[in-house]
Amino acid sequence: MIATTAVPIDRDDADDPDRDDRDDRVDRVDRDDRVDRVDPVDPADRAVALHARAVAAREGGRLDDALALGRRALRGLGRALGPRHPDVANALLHLARTRVDRGAPGDAGAAERLARRAVAILAAIRGGGPDVARLRVHAHGLLGNVLRAAARYAEAEPHLARAAALAARALGRRDPDLGAALNDLGMLCKYTGRFAEGRRHYRRALAILERVLGPGHPDLASIHHNLGGIEHAAGRYARGEPHARRAVALRERALGRTHPAVAADLANLAGVLDGLGRFDESEGIYRRVLRIFRRHFGPVHYELAVNLNNLAAVHAARGRRAAAARLYRRALAMKERLLGRSHPDVAVTLNNLAMLELEIGRRAAAAVRLRRALTIFERSLGPRHPSVAVCRGNLALVEGDGRRPKPGGRRVGRPRSRREPTSGPSSGRPRSSSPGRRPRPAWWRS
Repeated sequence: MIATTAVPIDRDDADDPDRDDRDDRVDRVDRDDRVDRVDPVDPADRAVALHARAVAAREGGRLDDALALGRRALRGLGRALGPRHPDVANALLHLARTRVDRGAPGDAGAAERLARRAVAILAAIRGGGPDVARLRVHAHGLLGNVLRAAARYAEAEPHLARAAALAARALGRRDPDLGAALNDLGMLCKYTGRFAEGRRHYRRALAILERVLGPGHPDLASIHHNLGGIEHAAGRYARGEPHARRAVALRERALGRTHPAVAADLANLAGVLDGLGRFDESEGIYRRVLRIFRRHFGPVHYELAVNLNNLAAVHAARGRRAAAARLYRRALAMKERLLGRSHPDVAVTLNNLAMLELEIGRRAAAAVRLRRALTIFERSLGPRHPSVAVCRGNLALVEGDGRRPKPGGRRVGRPRSRREPTSGPSSGRPRSSSPGRRPRPAWWRS
């Protein structure tokens, strides 16, 4: 059985949900990559070797190459071992994670389909030992996180809870994958406004991983990132700053200053600094973050949309209304393209742009945007979420006495997420979720 660190497989069928016109990249990748000059004769061994190259490509940030090699490996494993083999499920999970990492339009839907295939394969296997148990933890965790990223929180929670329960029962209460599963539950709790519960999950995860890996291990960066983020979401910025700075220090030491995971930690820190009113510091960090993300992901990516929104919020808080409006509109267009028009992250930017428009006297336009944002929030988050309360209050302000808010008034943040790049489903590394804000007079971050 392939070590459970991820394996990409894809069926040869014409209706394969992950098939696209990039398959012809494989021949070029095979010619250019001479790591294994002599291909294994056995078809399964050849598929395993292709998978190892796909993992290496993903770890090196060559995501298109990783997908091309992964599809080739997936087809080979399916032919050699059969479509219901656990190595096929492992491969599907790696391919799904690569889709999530890339974040191009259509990748989220493909990742969900791949993860569901893996869950179904593993559910049909009786027993299977610890390797299959670990794969089940990874499959439910990945599917839950894909659903969470799509704001389908009620669908995500059973999968994330099942991942944690399976890890505790089958792998033990000191296993790193239990720490990763608890981290994932903490992210869901932050998104749904359950901050105290999320904190408990994060602290349990931190205790497990510190015990197993040691307090200076770079994989702890994600837990510190998320602890900083949840304190930010709860409005406890001073408590969040040490965790945010610790995440940056651990990850920079391991990956260098220009890695996209480091950029995500920096964005997390910038959000905390926003909450403390240290805009000079946060503005410089956001600009650095945007440069890193553009270099790694190109001109259209979720991380770019989030941080354009957040830099716009800094401009607005400092009275630079024209610059803020331009960036908000760019962030809104990118989010709608990547996430669809009814995602709560779209509503975040709608709310922010509406409050900016109110400041400059465009009250009718502000009301239209706020009504749309409120509808999105209520449908996706439920009536009791803090973001719903803030947006409803903003709409009441617009429809009330019409007095313009002071710069920075009634713009609040909700959590946004990102996944930490990992070496595969079994790495045990937790994912990171960047900060949001709870209702208070401030700019609303993504």
